[in-house]
Parts: sequence; structure tokens; C-alpha cells
Amino acid sequence: MRGEQTPRLREALEEDIVAGRLRPGQRLDEASLAERFGVSRTPIREALIQLSASGLIQMRPRRGAYVALLGPRELVESFELMAEIEASCARLAAQRLGPADRMAINQAHLACCEAVAAGDDDAYYPANARFHAAIYAATGNRVLRAEAIRLQTALQPYRRLQLKVPRRIAASLAEHEAILNALLEGDGAGAAERIRAHVLVQGERFMSLLAALQQEAEPAD
Repeated sequence: MRGEQTPRLREALEEDIVAGRLRPGQRLDEASLAERFGVSRTPIREALIQLSASGLIQMRPRRGAYVALLGPRELVESFELMAEIEASCARLAAQRLGPADRMAINQAHLACCEAVAAGDDDAYYPANARFHAAIYAATGNRVLRAEAIRLQTALQPYRRLQLKVPRRIAASLAEHEAILNALLEGDGAGAAERIRAHVLVQGERFMSLLAALQQEAEPAD
């Protein structure tokens, strides 16, 4: 029974982190989580260990588990890596787009447009993730896709937070439009260049992200 509980708990906690309900730097108390889910602390501990392996959780000796909170240098370097991985995805996707891929990317972009038109920031976050995931899938490269998904999942709390910066969602949508056009034109180099710039967090965007982290994250005990 316990072995069946752990994946369910891990997925629920992962969803809470990605959706921003559990914020970077927030402490995860095993007793409180066990009470919330109506289970013993053992499957909670196992789920936290699994999330630690994925990079979403940090286990601190004698202090417990915390939602991962990257330092400024780690944040920059992680986004640099993400930008290069997504650039590779976009370049391959532009060369290999099939009808189903075109439809998936277009539908995700349309969902982003509808969220912006409705002023629904909460709807934009998952639509944005689907847009990127559709590009990963269009590469036809399972290894690259898996690595992109792994890092995207680890950085999702930060990518979500940066979208809270004023006017960032509108800018993100415009960047999606440019990426989409390059993909549909088969312009691999252009798609790679555009998505690299879209993912990179630097300059004012980086400072805004740090400010958002300071406001959102609870101080570590």
C-alpha cells in the first residue's frame, strides 16, 4: 500500500511546486504533509527523497526538506543551460515538424493568446508550458526531449515567478509568436535564436526575478 502511495504523493507535491502553491525556499514539514494527505510520515519522506533527486526539493541535514531555492549564480547558469537545450529543440523541431506537431504547437499558442486576451494569468502558465513541451516533442529526439522536460520541471517555479513581472506575459506571448513563425517557416537557426533569447534571464529580467523571489519565498528557518 505504501509503495502505491509514494508516486501519488510525489505527483501532488510536484504539482503544488510547479503551480506556485509551494514556493521556492518554503519548508516542507513531514508531519503537516502527512496530516494533509492522511498518510504516515514514511511515504511522505519517500516522496520528498524522490523530489530531491529531480531537483525540486533540497534535503538539508537536521533541518528537513525545502522547495529548491537557487542562488543567483545557479539561477543564471541553469537558465543558460535551459536556453541552449531549448535552442537545440527548436532547431530540430523546425526541421522535423509534422502535421500533428504543427497542430499541437499552434493549439498551445492559441491557448496562450486566449489567456492573455482574458487577462487570466493563471491560465497562461500551463498554456506556456504546453507550448514549450510541444516543441520538445517535435524534435523526434527522445533523449533531448527527456532532458528538456527534466530541466524545465526543475526551473518551472522560477519561470512561473518571472511571468509575474509587470508586462512580462505580454512580452512572452510576442516572443512565442516569433518562435512559432520561425518554426512554421522551417527556419531552424531563427527559431533557435528566438527561443534562446526568450528563455534567458538576464539584465533587468534577472533583477526582476530576484525581486519576485524575495517577495514570494518564505524565509528559510
